[in-house]
Amino acid sequence: MRVLLTGGAGYIGSHTALVLIERGHEVVVLDDFSNASPEAVRRVEELTGATIPVVTADLAERGAAHAALEGVAFDAVIHFAGLKAVGESVAQPTRYYRVNLDSTLTLLDLMAERGVDRFVFSSSATVYGDPELVPIAETHRTGVGITNPYGWTKFMIEQIVRDAQAARPELGAVLLRYFNPVGAHPSGRIGEDPTGTPNNLMPFIAQVAVGTRERLSVFGDRYPTPDGTGVRDYIHVMDLAEGHVAALERIAAGVASYNLGSGTGSSVLDVVRAFEAAAGRAVPYEVVPPRPGDVAEMVADPARANAELGWRTTRSLADACRDAWTWQSANPGGYAG
Repeated sequence: MRVLLTGGAGYIGSHTALVLIERGHEVVVLDDFSNASPEAVRRVEELTGATIPVVTADLAERGAAHAALEGVAFDAVIHFAGLKAVGESVAQPTRYYRVNLDSTLTLLDLMAERGVDRFVFSSSATVYGDPELVPIAETHRTGVGITNPYGWTKFMIEQIVRDAQAARPELGAVLLRYFNPVGAHPSGRIGEDPTGTPNNLMPFIAQVAVGTRERLSVFGDRYPTPDGTGVRDYIHVMDLAEGHVAALERIAAGVASYNLGSGTGSSVLDVVRAFEAAAGRAVPYEVVPPRPGDVAEMVADPARANAELGWRTTRSLADACRDAWTWQSANPGGYAG
């Protein structure tokens, strides 16, 4: 299968590209490189021995995207492209709605024009809002109590995909609701390389451990959790990448949604301690006020993905910390050096 990865040079996209190639698929990467590096694609080529065509385009710019993809053939799409930071979305809501919705609309129209009928969407557990029950199954209500514009864009796109599929019954669409991706490829050649200040916990911890930042900010320690810090379901990025390939290879007409998570919750301080053990050094931190839009606890019930996709996580939080440290210590400045 020839798979178009939108946002394929990014953190999750690059690891998924690697797994797809290892499973015998061909990959085409589309990225505007606003939050990613071409070096990530080059390193995936290095690790796999494959040549990966790259299309540089912004899907939110409809005309330019259509022109850039003219003559580029593909059988399926995995859609990662979009803006992804919860806190930033609160500060820049209209930018998030414009970029995330417009890029998806462009892509679905292009697929319809070409008769491409396999679509995997990079959604998020944020569609569940502030959850009523934990762990969270796919039957949990969505679109209620969503606490940030990023989450609303994911919820809206899920509805757009359902409506597009209703109009094109041959379309097979999978909505993958991520929990918290962490870690890196065990080689240390590809990993998470955020632009500017990291929005996610583990890359911030890694930058503190490697010495490029002074200390970690822990956003709140008064949540109703065992140690007062937020609890999340951390999933190794390689497990996450394998979940995408499992979904793609089992796709059928209709729309299906799956949680991709481990089913185990870890607090911020749990992650700090696990990373300290992996790196063999202390991670200084200070407690600061909670961020707007954060919730106390988000943990997946991954039973549906386990049963229907034949997929489950096989890597632990300790594995993720080890691999993240291998990446960060070998690449203290990310792909730039």
